[in-house]
Amino acid sequence: MQELGNQTPIVFRGRDERYVEKLATPDVTIADIIGDIDPIKAAKGGHAIGSELSVHYGLLPRANRGIFAINELPDLAGKIQVGLFNIMQEGDVQIKGYPVRLPLDVLLVFSANPEDYTARGKIVTPLKDRIGSEIKTHYPASLEHGVAITEQEAWVGRNSGRTILVPQFVKQVIEAIAFKARADQRIDKRSGVSQRLPISCLENVVSNAERRSIVAGEDHVVPRIADVYSALPAITGKIELEYEGELKGADTIARDLIRQAVQMIFRQYYPSTDFKQVIDWFEAGGQLKVSDGEPTSLMLSRLERVQGLIDKLEPLGVVSDSPPALRAAAAEMILEGLHSMDKISRSEERGFTAASERKAAGAQELYRDYTMERNRHKKPLN
Repeated sequence: MQELGNQTPIVFRGRDERYVEKLATPDVTIADIIGDIDPIKAAKGGHAIGSELSVHYGLLPRANRGIFAINELPDLAGKIQVGLFNIMQEGDVQIKGYPVRLPLDVLLVFSANPEDYTARGKIVTPLKDRIGSEIKTHYPASLEHGVAITEQEAWVGRNSGRTILVPQFVKQVIEAIAFKARADQRIDKRSGVSQRLPISCLENVVSNAERRSIVAGEDHVVPRIADVYSALPAITGKIELEYEGELKGADTIARDLIRQAVQMIFRQYYPSTDFKQVIDWFEAGGQLKVSDGEPTSLMLSRLERVQGLIDKLEPLGVVSDSPPALRAAAAEMILEGLHSMDKISRSEERGFTAASERKAAGAQELYRDYTMERNRHKKPLN
């Protein structure tokens, strides 16, 4: 300003220039964060070794007049955390004992998981004492908030040349899986169930629906509940099980969570609707097997044979002029909902059948187990 006066260039620093983020890892050094004396720089410039002009500054001083964030602070080595004391208390830096005093105007932000979630490191107490405010975040408090977060973060908009329509009830079922998992006693509460579960699950569901539309040559990509079952790896890989859950297996737990989630959303859309016609169709011997790879036209033609099913789609936001793929997804949602409430049965071999068949099969299995146990305890003949 003294040299150029009114000709001093003024440049607006945009948002990206005013924000610097560093992922904390055990190999991070003081030179990375704060800086170090550069003898070559001092020699070339003819500066004193203790001059601020001889310093190669790290990320934090370069974030002056901005925000500097350190992600996963407990992973930062203790001696590096100690190096932040002076910056947070006096607002300047000291480098290798040289009297380099560089006043900083920077806002420091840290992120860390709760100590129960990880044993990799900890925040040293004097550093915690210098942090102005601690803000604890939490899981989404409502299903609507969770759906909004998942929609924002998930990769749903694909450049495949096809129209992607994700029904609202499918989004809600995916989100409800996470809500049910967080309340399930078979899942470890210390590890938690992060928002990454529904995000990853939604991406897998859309990908499976996209694959089906490509194979079938369809213009619309509409996920179904069957696609949620195909995304089991996105669920099982993100939950830690307690002892009881380990006995049953992650795959069984994940399927049970999907069923609970379907029931939760189904009850919201159909609190008191009568599905007697649909149930009677199955009780009369009707059987319907659906798969995640079945083309829409074939699936919808078979769903229309179920008496009274297509007439119940309106509460799900699906009307007669909706795309066929959307109608098929809504009809399958109703069948899954009835299955979740034990109104009809479903198996991998036969698909949807009457609930009485499952009861009969269960009775036969109990009788077989009883017979085997009785024969095992019989005394052998001499």
